[in-house]
Order: sequence, then C-alpha cells, then structure tokens
Amino acid sequence: MNRKIIILLFFLISLISLVILSIFFIFVFYKGLNSFSLEIIFDNVPILDAVLLKQRVFDGIFNAIIGSLFVSLLAIIFALPLGFLSGVFIAIFASKKIKEVFSFSYELLAFVPSIVIGLFGLSVTIYLHKIFFEDLYTCLLISSICLAILIIPYIVKMTEQALYSIPYKIKNLALNLGATKYQNLFLLQLPYISKQLFSSIVLAIGRAVEDTAVIMMTGAVAMAAIPSSVFQKYEAIPFFIFYISSQYQDIYELNKGYVAAMILLFVSLSLFIFAFVIQKLALKRSGKFE
Repeated sequence: MNRKIIILLFFLISLISLVILSIFFIFVFYKGLNSFSLEIIFDNVPILDAVLLKQRVFDGIFNAIIGSLFVSLLAIIFALPLGFLSGVFIAIFASKKIKEVFSFSYELLAFVPSIVIGLFGLSVTIYLHKIFFEDLYTCLLISSICLAILIIPYIVKMTEQALYSIPYKIKNLALNLGATKYQNLFLLQLPYISKQLFSSIVLAIGRAVEDTAVIMMTGAVAMAAIPSSVFQKYEAIPFFIFYISSQYQDIYELNKGYVAAMILLFVSLSLFIFAFVIQKLALKRSGKFE
C-alpha cells in the first residue's frame, strides 16, 4: 500500500475521532448552558445562605457539588501518602525483583474495574457492621477509602515516571558533592519533580471526581444533605446524573442532569488541562539540563 494512502488513512481516523469528541463536548455544553440557572444549583435558597450552610438546599445540585468535593479531597488525603511513598520506594530503594512484584501489583490494581472496588468496600462495610461496629454503614469515609484504592496506582506510576525522568546529571550532582542518598532524594530529586507530582495529584482528583460505580455502592444517595460527619451519607455529581437521568419525570429534571453533566465535564477538563500545562512546564525545565 502506498505510504501516502496509509498516512491519509491515519489522518482520517484521527479526524473522525476529533469530530466525535467535538460533537460530544458541544452537545453537553450546549444543553447544559441552555438549561443553566442559579435555581437549578441552589433551588430557591439564597446563594449566601447556601454557601454558609445557614439553609439547606433540597432540590438543587449544590449538595452534590459539595459532596463530590468532600469525597475527592478525602480520597486524595488517604491515597497520596501511600501512592507517593510507594512510588519513591519502587523507583529508588527497591531491588529488581521487588520492583517487578510491586510494579505488577499496582498495574493489576489499576486494571480492577471500579465496580469491583465498590463491591469490595460494600462487603467490608457489611462485615465490620456485623462483627465490630453496629453503627457503621456505607458513608463518606467508606467511599473516600475505596476511591483512594482506585487512584493509588495512578499516583504510584506518575511518581515513578517523574523520578525516572530526572536527568542523569541532576541525579548525581549532589552525590558527587558528598551528599548521602537520602539527602540527594529529599533535597534535590523530590523538589525537582515537584511539578510532576502536583500534576499527578490534580489528575488523581479528576479521576476521583468522575467515578460513579464506587460511590454508588459505598455511600452516595439521592437528596442527601451536606454531610457534617465522615460517617454520614452524601450526594455527589456523578450519582446525581445517574439517578436524575434514569428517573426524571419532566423536562426540568432532565435539564438538571444536563447542567450537572456540564459541571462535571468542565471540572474534569479543567483539571486535565491544568495538569497538562504543569507537566509541560516540568518537561521544559528538565530539558534545560539535558
């Protein structure tokens, strides 16, 4: 086959993919923007009263937005230390055999479907409820722990890749000046990859924000108030979209689903672009030393 025909074929396939993606974004934002109103977000509650939690929003998306924020931040709090330290251990301290075992384990965890992680969290909650804690049910805490399990592999892999991407000259600069291996790691290498690490956190937040299966089985419910405790149930944007689109009774309720979808897509897209820019800046910085 002619080389030009092959290049044209790949170009057309890429163009079709881009067109499909553009149609998807245009459709979601068109429907969302046309339906957007403060009433859909806050119902009939004054904005300041809702933000200051002086008055509960019963029929708006505000509770779902705050719930998604809470569960995502808690998931990052749980996942970041484990993912970061594991990535550092695999990249710096682990022997070849241990590195292979750990890398394979985290890659395997990354391929586990989120619904399976949600089922695991539900099963563990039921077991703990029956044996140890009678007052423990699916809640914000259980959801955040399960989401942490979901995003840990991403943090591990991005930490590894960031450490591997450090130029050889930078890795050995402090060692040649007499620094120890630990001083070289904490005073030079980790500060050097700080932008990549920050971008991995941003991407992990985006992954946690958009997941539905895990939270659906571990604590997210419809029409929940903003949780005042990690042991309470909550509402989240992905679950809101799921139940409003499957049980809507009129066009107004369906439009609320479009607005929620637009907000979720906007947040995910913003986090991705932000992380992409940070990674580009980090790569540009590392290129100066090569």
